[in-house]
Amino acid sequence: MASVRDLKKDINFVLGDIIEAVYIWEAETNKKDSKEGTAIIDKAISTFDGLMQKVNDKGVEKPKAHFKKIRVELEKKATEMIEQLNKLQA
Repeated sequence: MASVRDLKKDINFVLGDIIEAVYIWEAETNKKDSKEGTAIIDKAISTFDGLMQKVNDKGVEKPKAHFKKIRVELEKKATEMIEQLNKLQA
């Protein structure tokens, strides 16, 4: 199932990019290991773990609908984290 593989890649890339953006922000502002940055990174990691667990769930009755919900959840949570990061940069 290529769509499952693509979904896993999307989850990895999107959340990885958010974590990388936090590290870049910390480096540019000389705020290494900031509380705000750490909170966003922790949220990204827990989101990754939760979404991957849902993707790997084998007991799903309607796979297409299930994976669509996961994509929507990824988009929603990623948007929230990006908004948090943007507030730090303002």
